[in-house]
Amino acid sequence: MTRNVAWIFDLDNTLHNATPHIFPHINRAMTAYLQQHLQLDEQAAGELRRDYWQRYGATLLGLIRNHGTDPRHFLWHTHQFPDLRRMVVGEPLLRHALRRLPGRKFVFSNAPVHYAKAVLDVLGISDLFEAVYSIERVHFRPKPDAYGFLRLCRAHHLRPRRCIMVEDSLENLRTAKRLGMKTVWVARAERAPAYVDVRVAGIAGISNHATTLY
Repeated sequence: MTRNVAWIFDLDNTLHNATPHIFPHINRAMTAYLQQHLQLDEQAAGELRRDYWQRYGATLLGLIRNHGTDPRHFLWHTHQFPDLRRMVVGEPLLRHALRRLPGRKFVFSNAPVHYAKAVLDVLGISDLFEAVYSIERVHFRPKPDAYGFLRLCRAHHLRPRRCIMVEDSLENLRTAKRLGMKTVWVARAERAPAYVDVRVAGIAGISNHATTLY
């Protein structure tokens, strides 16, 4: 039965640690984008980003709904990394850990496809995934919206109850659980909510919970 399992992995802070270098770079780029395209100073751009994040869950959604921003233009210009290889922080033996997990594997990220594929290339694990579901593939409706989860399942003939969602975001895991998926929370927290089946500090720890997940 394990061959019928489908693993769905988030990207940032799940397959690699985006906190030290990647996220600060993206935050600066997004603020600069608002400054340039909405003619705002740095403080006003930062405040608008926080407002859109609270209201919509993503800066991009606020820009689309209130300013008619082209999402592809925004994502391209805010996800440029001249030295990505130096910035990506992966855990040791990541490839080995992923190969130990039986079943099909997918990446499902709110990031743009050019960035997601570049990070997977740097990590040396691109070939382990059947597909990369980026924000473009779900018509710019980011997680935790259920739309992307369902679109991924339909496109690849996946049954949610045979899927395992691996994420650092509790909101996204809550959606996955509501759809019937098993959930793995990548975090160092001591306690996990009831909709989390397994908590691990890193991908390498997942194989220790086989009986819970399969």
